[in-house]
Amino acid sequence: MTTSVLLTSLGIVVARIFDVSLATIRTIYLVRGMRGRAAVLGFFEVLIWIAVVSGVIQNLQHPIYMVSYALGFALGTYIGIGVEARLSSAQQVVRIFSRLGDSVTAHLRSIGFTVTQFEGTGREGPISLLFLECSRRRVPMVISAAVQVDPTCFCIVDDIRQTSGAVVRSASARRPRVFGVRK
Repeated sequence: MTTSVLLTSLGIVVARIFDVSLATIRTIYLVRGMRGRAAVLGFFEVLIWIAVVSGVIQNLQHPIYMVSYALGFALGTYIGIGVEARLSSAQQVVRIFSRLGDSVTAHLRSIGFTVTQFEGTGREGPISLLFLECSRRRVPMVISAAVQVDPTCFCIVDDIRQTSGAVVRSASARRPRVFGVRK
């Protein structure tokens, strides 16, 4: 195998990492309703893809190029999800089911979270349902704090795509959005 073939293989892997990472991030933006960002990423994603695919197809006599293409795809998926998680400023809602609701609420409030608490009845008796909104980056801190007080609590985390009656900061705008419309 020549140096040229190895360098081309490396180039294919790197290009596919960029291409598939962009595709992963684009898909997540589409799911969140961020059409503009998704369109821009889609343009660059397809531009890279066309260049790489045409290069691989023109050189089928080197099977290493196909392996490089597949390796780049796998690595791009893995890296794309990691990059999106680091870039994201998405807001999430955390729901915590706990038998020690008052204690968990007090602890979360003491470390700066706004918590709404509801009382209910579960299969095994009274239970508290706690709701709070925070950035994705702070979710592990919320769950850790809740489990520290109540190791048997149950947590559910959901993305917030849209709200009604409240101002939500958009990840793409410095101005607030009310009902999805920039003010």
